Amino acid sequence: MIREWHSDDTAPLLTLWMESTIHAHPFIDESYWHESEALVRDVYLPAAVTWVWEENGVVKGFVSVMESQFVGALFVAPDAERRGIGSALLNHVKQHFPELSLEVYQKNSRAVNFYHALGFRIEDSAWQEETGHPTWIMRWQADQTPLA
Repeated sequence: MIREWHSDDTAPLLTLWMESTIHAHPFIDESYWHESEALVRDVYLPAAVTWVWEENGVVKGFVSVMESQFVGALFVAPDAERRGIGSALLNHVKQHFPELSLEVYQKNSRAVNFYHALGFRIEDSAWQEETGHPTWIMRWQADQTPLA
């Protein structure tokens, strides 16, 4: 079930974020993610609108959008991957915003392919000084073709 997250308790989100981030980015030293936790907890999550996928009261995935267009986070628990949760969350967010952008590590080809399959296109690249890895900037835009 997808619902908007209306809680100041970020612990379930942070736990899922840490677990799935480490799992999805084996090419980045784990210590980087642990050092980034306070920024995610104190800055990012409070500034974002977040939707969660819950099963029996347990958060199995979440997506967060900042500034009405930047998908800063889409995370699915490793034990819940490949069940359509990530697609469902992104498709839900697409109903609320006419365009979305995100940044994904180029080495995370699984994520790049996932976003591409959901209509995101590579628009630019960036270098992440903190991790020493390049990223893709990807963008999705709702169909702007007028109906005949």
